[in-house]
Parts: sequence; C-alpha cells; structure tokens
Amino acid sequence: MTFSLRATIRALAAPEHRLSCPTALWRDGLAELARRGEGRHESGAFLLGRQDGQRRRVVRFVYFDELDPLCLDTGIIVFDGAGFGPLWALCREAELRVVADVHTHGGRGPARQSHLDRENPMVAQAGHVALIVPDLAQRAITPAGLGVYQYLGQHQWRDHSGPRAGRFFYVGLWG
Repeated sequence: MTFSLRATIRALAAPEHRLSCPTALWRDGLAELARRGEGRHESGAFLLGRQDGQRRRVVRFVYFDELDPLCLDTGIIVFDGAGFGPLWALCREAELRVVADVHTHGGRGPARQSHLDRENPMVAQAGHVALIVPDLAQRAITPAGLGVYQYLGQHQWRDHSGPRAGRFFYVGLWG
C-alpha cells in the first residue's frame, strides 16, 4: 500500500517527471558538491538509481573525484575514462545504473551547457540526463534553477531547463 501511495503522490506532484530524487539526498549531494568544489572550481557526480520505464529514481551520488582523483585539478572537470571501470563495477555490485550526472558551474545566472558539455557527454547514450548546478552549488537551488539536458545522441541535446525543469526533474519527499 505504501508504494502505491508514494507513486500516486509523486504522479500528482510531478506528472511528467522523468527523474526524481528524495529531498534529503539531493540537499546532501549538493552540499557535498559544494564542499568538493571549495567555492573555486567545478565538481560533479554520477547519480545512481533505478529505472522503471521512462522514470528514473536517484538513490546514490558517486562523486567524480572518487573514481578519478585528479579530475578536478584543472578547475573544470576532466574525467579520465579509466574511472568508468570502477563505476560499472559499483553499478553491478549494487544492482543500480547511472540514471544521470550532475556537475557545477560558476556564476549566479541560469546554468547552461558549455560547448565542452555538449560535445563531451559523461555517458554518451541516448536518454542520458545531465544536470548543471549554478554558483558552484554554494546556495540552495530548485530544479527550475538547474540546467537540465537529455542526450539525444550525436552531440544533440533536449533542453528541459527553466520552467520545464520541475516537470522533468522532481525533488521531494516522495522522490
């Protein structure tokens, strides 16, 4: 009964959402991104979770620098492909999958994809979701303040940012 109640509430709160995350996990994950970025440089994480049809639910953050300790050294994220081996092993062991990635950008304005982001998806598989957090995650942010992008393949993306973000990405009690 609890599961169906959760699904019903989530469906009413965000009927079109494709990605969801519990509030506490999102808050703690962003705080950790801010800490790792030290207010000076980008940081990021893979979001692991489960998928049910088109809907994905985040259950864990795996920070890029846990997989590639040098990836934050230049100020922007430069992730060595060797870090994917441990990531895939972790996914198999935990019976989870990468449902999205998140990384920070500087600046207070809306978080937008850079040319490097568009040309270098963290997971180059159609359907992958990339979230971009402004201001190096130094302040609380709602989904509407994020850059929310879905990879279509061949370096093409669908932008779900701004007012559409809250319908695509749900953060809440029933995430």
